[in-house]
Amino acid sequence: MQKPSIPKGTRDFSPEEMAKRNYIFNTIREVYHLYGFQQIETPAMENLSTLMGKYGEEGDKLLFKILNSGDCFSGISCEELLEKNPVKFAAKACEKGLRYDLTVPFARFVVQHRNEISFPFKRYQIQPVWRADRPQKGRYREFYQCDGDVVGSDSLINEVELIQIMDEVFHRFGIRVCIKMNNRKILSGIAEILGAADKIVDITVAIDKLDKIGLEKVNDELREKGLSEDAINKLQPVIMLSGTNREKIASLKNVLAASETGLKGIAEMEFILDRIEKLALRAELELDLTLARGLNYYTGAIFEVKALDVQIGSITGGGRYDNLTGVFGMEGVSGVGISFGADRIFDVLNQLDLYPKDALQTTQLLFVNFGAKEEAYLLPLVAQVRAAGIRTELYPESAKMKKQMGYADTKKIPYVAIVGETEMSEGKINVKNMITGEQQLLTVDELIALF
Repeated sequence: MQKPSIPKGTRDFSPEEMAKRNYIFNTIREVYHLYGFQQIETPAMENLSTLMGKYGEEGDKLLFKILNSGDCFSGISCEELLEKNPVKFAAKACEKGLRYDLTVPFARFVVQHRNEISFPFKRYQIQPVWRADRPQKGRYREFYQCDGDVVGSDSLINEVELIQIMDEVFHRFGIRVCIKMNNRKILSGIAEILGAADKIVDITVAIDKLDKIGLEKVNDELREKGLSEDAINKLQPVIMLSGTNREKIASLKNVLAASETGLKGIAEMEFILDRIEKLALRAELELDLTLARGLNYYTGAIFEVKALDVQIGSITGGGRYDNLTGVFGMEGVSGVGISFGADRIFDVLNQLDLYPKDALQTTQLLFVNFGAKEEAYLLPLVAQVRAAGIRTELYPESAKMKKQMGYADTKKIPYVAIVGETEMSEGKINVKNMITGEQQLLTVDELIALF
């Protein structure tokens, strides 16, 4: 008989892994709530008309499409079937697809429910997304996103609060991080003064390699990409930008003096820094000009969070976008959002062994089962202990004591309660601490007080 398996790029999660994942989701959820965010959920599948064309050509290829139920061949001629053209076939045989991210469904939600939503709308969403990608280490076909967005407000106070949210979440996890920040308008301004607006991505990709390959090679790469010597000379103060955030901004003001867009980006950055300096931020906040994520849709601030004690990609990212809902015919809804990378955070917490022990404990107390009489005596007792909020189990069979104790060991249950003839007659419970081995005879109230 064939052994069962799961599709490539998907995972099962054991009870211990789920305890860890729930600790991550619950921590993020609690912090979002602190800042007035409300949770929404959207369906796993959306109409393909909602999803197609929103992620570029590459993204469209990575959409999981769902065959129409019933006769998926209706409306398709034999000639078309013989053509074996997957794109044409999918266009006629599939009306729905699994969501690729949480942003496009969110935009659809805002437009569809615009009359019920009060703006600014602060929403968070923790759900799985699916991508028909080639699975490899750290890249899955099914994974969770934890997004928080504020839409319908241009205020940069939202950016300040998102920085506080990222800071608070990682402080609670005990992960030391650096929050990197940039602004799309600054990048546009740099490209503008160089007369190379179309080369913005090439420029940032090259600058990003400064630490790895050094200044000379960065300049060589810029030449290869078609930048003129004049543009490269103008770019040197930007590439060599160093010092505190304030010193970087002072240098940029000189470099970008002739770019209105660039100066607007600097002003936004200053506004955020002025506010953040009044707050006790625990993470490092660093202005990083090489940060260039999501250039095709971010229009203002861009964020990325790096863990300081583990070699891993960014563990959170986000930014300001100007027209989230425009593709659905509702113009001018600006927003700013972040997304926590739950899977990477999971790996970081594992590597640094930062899970609090109580987050991973399941059952706290196990009652040993000696037989029918004891069982009948214990059921109301177990109910009383559970009513006090103690996670409790009664072993379901009167198996050998060794087996029941082995069960407690495997499940890492810290306390075992033993109630036999003697204990029943005295109205007491013999409680064994499985870590120290010590035993004490307690009343129900004393037992409850133990926790």
